[in-house]
Amino acid sequence: MPDSSDGPTVLRILLGSQLRKLRDAKGITAREAAAEIRASESKISRIELGRNAIREIDVLDLLTLYDVEGDEREQLLRLAEQANRPAWWQRYHDILPEWFQAYVGMEEAARSIRVYEPQFIPGLLQTEDYASSVIALGDFPIDEAERHVVLRKERQRRFRDGKLRLWGIIDEAALRRPVAGIDVQLGQLRYLREQIGRPSLTLQVIPYNVGGYAAPTGFSILRFAERDLPDVVYVENLTSALYLDKPAEVDRYLLALERLSIVASQPQQTPAILDRVIRELEADRDE
Repeated sequence: MPDSSDGPTVLRILLGSQLRKLRDAKGITAREAAAEIRASESKISRIELGRNAIREIDVLDLLTLYDVEGDEREQLLRLAEQANRPAWWQRYHDILPEWFQAYVGMEEAARSIRVYEPQFIPGLLQTEDYASSVIALGDFPIDEAERHVVLRKERQRRFRDGKLRLWGIIDEAALRRPVAGIDVQLGQLRYLREQIGRPSLTLQVIPYNVGGYAAPTGFSILRFAERDLPDVVYVENLTSALYLDKPAEVDRYLLALERLSIVASQPQQTPAILDRVIRELEADRDE
């Protein structure tokens, strides 16, 4: 069994996975399970996918329905208690939409994240000034925007501590896009240049001169240390997000990421690419 250091989101996913296996083993339908806890089928689905916190009384009722007793029952009840503990990011609940809180929780629990970003530098690699400029594009009130910047910096903690492996593929346009002036852009690129020496980071750049490729928008693929947890694909929209964990869907995105890595420059070329872009931007600034 995991411990509470895994974070509540991954614990909810593990608990939901175990409850789904127990229900399937007994041949009980989602509708029957929902009736037992006076809920809807969709709630059972959200619980089993780890999308929702689950009341301990509901866990008790489901375990009784599934005839779970003894040590297994005690372990699952303890897991439910740990999964309902508040996470550090919940102090930002007033500025984070619910659909994004789920991502922050999974990000905190992930062992590695692979990300394709065509527009901006990935959030986990952004400097404070660059992040502030990107967040300002969302027209948030000033005090709220400042808290978003602080939150983004806190989300980078696991990567900075070497606990999260990051593989980023970005378009060359993202390196050159003047989000908030040339000095902010140069500061961001110099920071990237420092970070690529980390063993926990692989960074590739897709050059301007590469033709089309099969990825219409940015996305992330999160992988967890626990074997029971599938990879999750995260695709963000303006007002919502998709979380995909069905094998066929994940495989499609993994294939797209593999093709992107092939058309991108190799990781060992990234330092030279960054150096060239930095020199060109410095020359433009000094003109």
